[in-house]
Amino acid sequence: MIVSMMSMPDGALTRGDVSEARERLATSPFLFVDVQLPEEDEAPDGPPLVRLLGLEAAGVPWLGQKDESPRAEVIGDSAAFVVPAVDGDEVRHVHVLVTERFLLTVHRGPATLIWDVTARFPLEGPPDSVAMLFLLLDEAMETYRRAAVQALLEVEDLEDAMFRRREPEQLYRLSRLRRTAALLHHTLLPYHRVAEESVTRRVMNRGFQEERGQLVREYRRTGNLVLADIESLQESARRAFGSYSSLVSGDQNGVINRLAVVSTIFLPLTFLTGFFGMNFAYLTDELESRAVFWLLAVGLQVLFLLAALYVLHRTNLWRRLREDDSDLDDD
Repeated sequence: MIVSMMSMPDGALTRGDVSEARERLATSPFLFVDVQLPEEDEAPDGPPLVRLLGLEAAGVPWLGQKDESPRAEVIGDSAAFVVPAVDGDEVRHVHVLVTERFLLTVHRGPATLIWDVTARFPLEGPPDSVAMLFLLLDEAMETYRRAAVQALLEVEDLEDAMFRRREPEQLYRLSRLRRTAALLHHTLLPYHRVAEESVTRRVMNRGFQEERGQLVREYRRTGNLVLADIESLQESARRAFGSYSSLVSGDQNGVINRLAVVSTIFLPLTFLTGFFGMNFAYLTDELESRAVFWLLAVGLQVLFLLAALYVLHRTNLWRRLREDDSDLDDD
Protein backbone atom coordinates (compact mmCIF):
# COMPACT_ATOMS: atom_id res chain seq x y z
CA MET A 1 0.00 0.00 0.00
CA ILE A 2 1.37 3.41 -1.03
CA VAL A 3 -0.01 6.51 0.70
CA SER A 4 0.62 9.98 -0.73
CA MET A 5 -0.42 13.20 1.01
CA MET A 6 -0.55 16.78 -0.21
CA SER A 7 -1.13 19.69 2.13
CA MET A 8 -3.01 22.52 0.46
CA PRO A 9 -2.63 25.24 -0.61
CA ASP A 10 1.18 24.84 -0.69
CA GLY A 11 0.86 21.66 -2.80
CA ALA A 12 3.77 19.71 -1.33
CA LEU A 13 3.32 16.00 -2.08
CA THR A 14 4.81 13.59 0.44
CA ARG A 15 4.57 9.87 1.16
CA GLY A 16 3.86 8.20 4.44
CA ASP A 17 2.17 5.22 6.04
CA VAL A 18 -1.44 4.52 6.95
CA SER A 19 -1.09 5.68 10.55
CA GLU A 20 0.27 9.07 9.47
CA ALA A 21 -2.53 9.42 6.91
CA ARG A 22 -5.09 8.58 9.63
CA GLU A 23 -3.69 11.23 11.94
CA ARG A 24 -3.60 13.93 9.28
CA LEU A 25 -7.10 13.09 8.06
CA ALA A 26 -8.34 13.72 11.60
CA THR A 27 -6.50 17.01 12.13
CA SER A 28 -5.49 18.73 8.87
CA PRO A 29 -7.85 21.50 7.66
CA PHE A 30 -7.13 21.15 3.91
CA LEU A 31 -5.62 17.88 2.71
CA PHE A 32 -5.43 15.57 -0.27
CA VAL A 33 -4.67 11.90 0.40
CA ASP A 34 -4.16 9.21 -2.24
CA VAL A 35 -3.99 5.51 -1.37
CA GLN A 36 -2.66 3.07 -3.96
CA LEU A 37 -3.62 -0.49 -3.17
CA PRO A 38 -2.01 -3.53 -4.77
CA GLU A 39 -3.66 -5.02 -7.83
CA GLU A 40 -4.42 -8.18 -5.85
CA ASP A 41 -5.32 -8.29 -2.17
CA GLU A 42 -2.26 -9.27 -0.17
CA ALA A 43 -4.27 -9.78 3.01
CA PRO A 44 -7.95 -10.24 2.17
CA ASP A 45 -8.78 -11.12 5.80
CA GLY A 46 -7.26 -7.92 7.21
CA PRO A 47 -9.17 -4.88 8.51
CA PRO A 48 -11.01 -2.81 5.89
CA LEU A 49 -9.45 0.38 4.64
CA VAL A 50 -12.03 2.63 6.30
CA ARG A 51 -11.00 1.26 9.69
CA LEU A 52 -7.30 1.71 8.96
CA LEU A 53 -7.93 5.35 8.06
CA GLY A 54 -10.36 5.99 10.93
CA LEU A 55 -13.32 6.62 8.61
CA GLU A 56 -15.82 4.10 9.97
CA ALA A 57 -18.38 6.85 10.52
CA ALA A 58 -18.16 8.09 6.93
CA GLY A 59 -20.64 5.46 5.71
CA VAL A 60 -18.42 4.09 2.94
CA PRO A 61 -17.70 0.45 3.86
CA TRP A 62 -17.04 -0.28 0.16
CA LEU A 63 -14.06 2.10 0.01
CA GLY A 64 -11.10 0.33 -1.60
CA GLN A 65 -12.99 -2.86 -2.40
CA LYS A 66 -12.62 -4.44 -5.82
CA ASP A 67 -15.25 -4.51 -8.57
CA GLU A 68 -17.36 -1.69 -7.16
CA SER A 69 -19.85 -0.30 -9.66
CA PRO A 70 -19.83 3.46 -10.46
CA ARG A 71 -21.62 5.49 -7.83
CA ALA A 72 -22.14 9.02 -6.55
CA GLU A 73 -23.56 9.41 -3.05
CA VAL A 74 -24.11 12.45 -0.85
CA ILE A 75 -23.79 11.47 2.81
CA GLY A 76 -24.47 14.40 5.11
CA ASP A 77 -21.64 16.91 4.67
CA SER A 78 -19.55 14.47 2.62
CA ALA A 79 -19.81 12.79 -0.76
CA ALA A 80 -18.49 9.50 -2.08
CA PHE A 81 -17.84 8.51 -5.68
CA VAL A 82 -16.58 5.60 -7.72
CA VAL A 83 -15.19 7.46 -10.73
CA PRO A 84 -14.24 5.68 -13.98
CA ALA A 85 -11.27 7.01 -15.93
CA VAL A 86 -9.55 5.85 -19.11
CA ASP A 87 -6.00 4.69 -18.47
CA GLY A 88 -4.33 3.49 -21.65
CA ASP A 89 -6.44 0.73 -23.17
CA GLU A 90 -8.49 0.05 -20.05
CA VAL A 91 -10.85 1.80 -17.67
CA ARG A 92 -9.85 2.12 -14.01
CA HIS A 93 -12.17 3.06 -11.17
CA VAL A 94 -11.02 5.50 -8.51
CA HIS A 95 -12.84 5.61 -5.17
CA VAL A 96 -13.26 9.16 -3.87
CA LEU A 97 -14.38 10.51 -0.50
CA VAL A 98 -14.65 14.26 0.00
CA THR A 99 -15.51 16.30 3.09
CA GLU A 100 -15.08 19.96 3.97
CA ARG A 101 -11.54 19.21 5.17
CA PHE A 102 -10.03 16.61 2.86
CA LEU A 103 -10.22 14.75 -0.44
CA LEU A 104 -9.35 11.05 -0.31
CA THR A 105 -8.79 8.87 -3.39
CA VAL A 106 -8.25 5.11 -3.43
CA HIS A 107 -7.33 2.97 -6.42
CA ARG A 108 -5.67 -0.35 -7.23
CA GLY A 109 -2.40 -0.13 -9.08
CA PRO A 110 -0.97 3.07 -10.61
CA ALA A 111 -3.55 5.55 -11.91
CA THR A 112 -2.58 8.16 -14.47
CA LEU A 113 -5.62 10.19 -13.44
CA ILE A 114 -4.15 10.84 -9.98
CA TRP A 115 -0.77 11.91 -11.41
CA ASP A 116 -2.47 14.39 -13.73
CA VAL A 117 -4.69 15.78 -10.98
CA THR A 118 -1.89 16.23 -8.47
CA ALA A 119 0.08 18.08 -11.15
CA ARG A 120 -2.89 20.45 -11.63
CA PHE A 121 -3.47 21.22 -7.95
CA PRO A 122 -0.51 23.63 -7.49
CA LEU A 123 -1.32 25.35 -10.80
CA GLU A 124 -5.09 25.65 -10.31
CA GLY A 125 -4.90 26.53 -6.61
CA PRO A 126 -8.31 25.11 -5.57
CA PRO A 127 -9.66 27.02 -2.57
CA ASP A 128 -11.20 24.01 -0.81
CA SER A 129 -11.62 20.26 -0.99
CA VAL A 130 -14.83 20.51 -3.06
CA ALA A 131 -12.98 22.48 -5.73
CA MET A 132 -10.30 19.76 -5.68
CA LEU A 133 -13.04 17.17 -6.18
CA PHE A 134 -14.38 18.88 -9.30
CA LEU A 135 -10.84 19.19 -10.69
CA LEU A 136 -10.56 15.42 -10.32
CA LEU A 137 -13.99 14.79 -11.86
CA ASP A 138 -13.21 17.10 -14.78
CA GLU A 139 -9.89 15.35 -15.36
CA ALA A 140 -11.67 11.99 -15.37
CA MET A 141 -14.06 13.33 -18.03
CA GLU A 142 -11.06 14.62 -19.97
CA THR A 143 -9.58 11.12 -20.15
CA TYR A 144 -12.78 9.98 -21.86
CA ARG A 145 -12.75 12.96 -24.18
CA ARG A 146 -9.16 12.31 -25.26
CA ALA A 147 -9.86 8.62 -25.85
CA ALA A 148 -13.02 9.38 -27.85
CA VAL A 149 -11.35 12.05 -30.01
CA GLN A 150 -8.33 9.86 -30.72
CA ALA A 151 -10.55 6.92 -31.72
CA LEU A 152 -12.73 9.21 -33.87
CA LEU A 153 -9.68 10.46 -35.77
CA GLU A 154 -8.56 6.87 -36.33
CA VAL A 155 -11.98 5.95 -37.71
CA GLU A 156 -11.89 8.89 -40.12
CA ASP A 157 -8.38 7.97 -41.29
CA LEU A 158 -9.46 4.36 -41.83
CA GLU A 159 -12.56 5.43 -43.75
CA ASP A 160 -10.43 7.62 -46.01
CA ALA A 161 -7.88 4.83 -46.54
CA MET A 162 -10.48 2.20 -47.41
CA PHE A 163 -11.80 4.36 -50.26
CA ARG A 164 -8.30 4.33 -51.72
CA ARG A 165 -7.51 0.66 -51.09
CA ARG A 166 -9.39 -1.95 -49.13
CA GLU A 167 -7.47 -4.36 -46.93
CA PRO A 168 -8.66 -7.02 -44.45
CA GLU A 169 -6.71 -5.33 -41.65
CA GLN A 170 -8.98 -2.30 -41.90
CA LEU A 171 -11.97 -4.38 -40.86
CA TYR A 172 -10.09 -5.65 -37.81
CA ARG A 173 -9.09 -2.12 -36.80
CA LEU A 174 -12.67 -0.90 -37.26
CA SER A 175 -13.89 -3.72 -35.03
CA ARG A 176 -11.37 -2.75 -32.36
CA LEU A 177 -12.41 0.91 -32.51
CA ARG A 178 -16.06 -0.07 -32.33
CA ARG A 179 -15.35 -2.10 -29.20
CA THR A 180 -13.49 0.91 -27.78
CA ALA A 181 -16.53 3.12 -28.38
CA ALA A 182 -18.78 0.54 -26.71
CA LEU A 183 -16.42 0.32 -23.72
CA LEU A 184 -16.34 4.10 -23.28
CA HIS A 185 -20.11 4.40 -23.50
CA HIS A 186 -20.78 1.37 -21.31
CA THR A 187 -18.50 2.54 -18.50
CA LEU A 188 -19.28 6.28 -18.56
CA LEU A 189 -23.07 6.33 -18.99
CA PRO A 190 -24.03 4.60 -15.68
CA TYR A 191 -21.64 6.82 -13.71
CA HIS A 192 -22.80 9.98 -15.49
CA ARG A 193 -26.44 9.19 -14.77
CA VAL A 194 -25.98 8.55 -11.03
CA ALA A 195 -23.57 11.48 -10.64
CA GLU A 196 -25.90 13.89 -12.43
CA GLU A 197 -28.86 12.76 -10.33
CA SER A 198 -26.90 13.09 -7.10
CA VAL A 199 -25.37 16.50 -7.73
CA THR A 200 -28.66 17.82 -9.12
CA ARG A 201 -30.42 16.97 -5.87
CA ARG A 202 -27.64 18.71 -3.92
CA VAL A 203 -27.70 21.83 -6.08
CA MET A 204 -31.46 22.15 -5.57
CA ASN A 205 -30.92 22.56 -1.82
CA ARG A 206 -31.40 26.18 -0.81
CA GLY A 207 -28.25 26.24 1.29
CA PHE A 208 -25.96 25.19 -1.55
CA GLN A 209 -23.28 27.80 -2.28
CA GLU A 210 -23.44 29.64 -5.58
CA GLU A 211 -19.73 29.08 -6.29
CA ARG A 212 -20.14 25.34 -5.93
CA GLY A 213 -23.31 25.46 -7.99
CA GLN A 214 -21.25 26.94 -10.81
CA LEU A 215 -18.76 24.06 -10.50
CA VAL A 216 -21.64 21.57 -10.69
CA ARG A 217 -23.09 23.21 -13.79
CA GLU A 218 -19.71 23.23 -15.53
CA TYR A 219 -19.19 19.58 -14.65
CA ARG A 220 -22.63 18.59 -15.98
CA ARG A 221 -21.99 20.49 -19.20
CA THR A 222 -18.61 18.76 -19.61
CA GLY A 223 -20.13 15.35 -18.96
CA ASN A 224 -22.86 15.89 -21.57
CA LEU A 225 -20.28 17.03 -24.14
CA VAL A 226 -18.11 13.99 -23.51
CA LEU A 227 -21.11 11.68 -23.90
CA ALA A 228 -21.91 13.45 -27.17
CA ASP A 229 -18.32 12.84 -28.35
CA ILE A 230 -18.60 9.14 -27.53
CA GLU A 231 -21.94 8.84 -29.32
CA SER A 232 -20.40 10.60 -32.32
CA LEU A 233 -17.61 8.01 -32.24
CA GLN A 234 -20.15 5.19 -32.20
CA GLU A 235 -22.02 6.70 -35.14
CA SER A 236 -18.79 7.18 -37.11
CA ALA A 237 -17.77 3.58 -36.47
CA ARG A 238 -21.16 2.33 -37.69
CA ARG A 239 -20.91 4.55 -40.77
CA ALA A 240 -17.40 3.27 -41.52
CA PHE A 241 -18.62 -0.33 -41.28
CA GLY A 242 -21.43 0.52 -43.68
CA SER A 243 -18.99 2.14 -46.10
CA TYR A 244 -16.70 -0.87 -45.99
CA SER A 245 -19.62 -3.23 -46.64
CA SER A 246 -20.82 -1.07 -49.55
CA LEU A 247 -17.37 -1.04 -51.13
CA VAL A 248 -17.03 -4.81 -50.79
CA SER A 249 -20.50 -5.27 -52.26
CA GLY A 250 -19.52 -3.05 -55.19
CA ASP A 251 -16.44 -5.18 -55.86
CA GLN A 252 -18.52 -8.35 -55.67
CA ASN A 253 -21.08 -6.90 -58.09
CA GLY A 254 -18.29 -6.15 -60.55
CA VAL A 255 -17.01 -9.72 -60.33
CA ILE A 256 -20.54 -11.07 -60.79
CA ASN A 257 -21.04 -8.87 -63.84
CA ARG A 258 -17.86 -10.15 -65.45
CA LEU A 259 -18.84 -13.74 -64.73
CA ALA A 260 -22.27 -13.06 -66.26
CA VAL A 261 -20.66 -11.68 -69.42
CA VAL A 262 -18.36 -14.69 -69.74
CA SER A 263 -21.31 -17.01 -69.19
CA THR A 264 -23.29 -15.16 -71.85
CA ILE A 265 -20.47 -15.56 -74.37
CA PHE A 266 -19.96 -19.26 -73.78
CA LEU A 267 -23.60 -20.27 -73.31
CA PRO A 268 -24.29 -20.64 -77.08
CA LEU A 269 -21.01 -22.53 -77.47
CA THR A 270 -22.04 -24.90 -74.70
CA PHE A 271 -25.41 -25.43 -76.39
CA LEU A 272 -23.79 -26.21 -79.74
CA THR A 273 -21.31 -28.68 -78.31
CA GLY A 274 -24.07 -30.38 -76.34
CA PHE A 275 -26.43 -30.48 -79.30
CA PHE A 276 -23.94 -31.89 -81.79
CA GLY A 277 -22.68 -34.35 -79.22
CA MET A 278 -25.98 -36.19 -79.25
CA ASN A 279 -26.19 -39.54 -81.05
CA PHE A 280 -29.06 -38.75 -83.41
CA ALA A 281 -29.17 -40.87 -86.57
CA TYR A 282 -29.11 -37.78 -88.79
CA LEU A 283 -26.03 -36.39 -87.05
CA THR A 284 -24.14 -39.67 -87.20
CA ASP A 285 -25.22 -40.83 -90.69
CA GLU A 286 -25.57 -37.67 -92.80
CA LEU A 287 -23.10 -35.09 -91.40
CA GLU A 288 -19.92 -36.95 -92.27
CA SER A 289 -17.95 -34.62 -94.58
CA ARG A 290 -15.04 -32.50 -93.39
CA ALA A 291 -16.66 -29.27 -94.75
CA VAL A 292 -19.81 -29.84 -92.75
CA PHE A 293 -17.71 -30.48 -89.64
CA TRP A 294 -15.81 -27.18 -89.99
CA LEU A 295 -18.99 -25.29 -90.82
CA LEU A 296 -21.07 -26.57 -87.91
CA ALA A 297 -18.44 -27.34 -85.26
CA VAL A 298 -16.29 -24.24 -85.78
CA GLY A 299 -18.19 -21.82 -87.98
CA LEU A 300 -21.29 -21.61 -85.81
CA GLN A 301 -19.22 -21.13 -82.67
CA VAL A 302 -17.16 -18.33 -84.24
CA LEU A 303 -20.39 -16.74 -85.50
CA PHE A 304 -21.97 -16.84 -82.06
CA LEU A 305 -18.79 -15.48 -80.47
CA LEU A 306 -18.64 -12.55 -82.89
CA ALA A 307 -22.34 -11.85 -82.32
CA ALA A 308 -21.82 -11.81 -78.54
CA LEU A 309 -18.84 -9.45 -78.82
CA TYR A 310 -20.85 -7.15 -81.08
CA VAL A 311 -23.68 -7.02 -78.56
CA LEU A 312 -21.22 -6.22 -75.75
CA HIS A 313 -19.73 -3.44 -77.85
CA ARG A 314 -23.08 -1.94 -78.80
CA THR A 315 -24.39 -1.97 -75.22
CA ASN A 316 -21.14 -0.49 -73.78
CA LEU A 317 -20.92 -3.37 -71.29
CA TRP A 318 -17.34 -4.11 -72.31
CA ARG A 319 -16.31 -0.50 -71.80
CA ARG A 320 -17.87 -0.38 -68.35
CA LEU A 321 -16.10 -3.58 -67.36
CA ARG A 322 -12.79 -2.14 -68.52
CA GLU A 323 -13.43 1.02 -66.51
CA ASP A 324 -14.15 -1.09 -63.42
CA ASP A 325 -10.88 -2.92 -63.94
CA SER A 326 -9.06 0.39 -64.25
CA ASP A 327 -10.58 1.59 -60.97
CA LEU A 328 -9.41 -1.56 -59.22
CA ASP A 329 -5.91 -1.13 -60.64
CA ASP A 330 -5.84 2.50 -59.39
CA ASP A 331 -6.79 1.28 -55.89
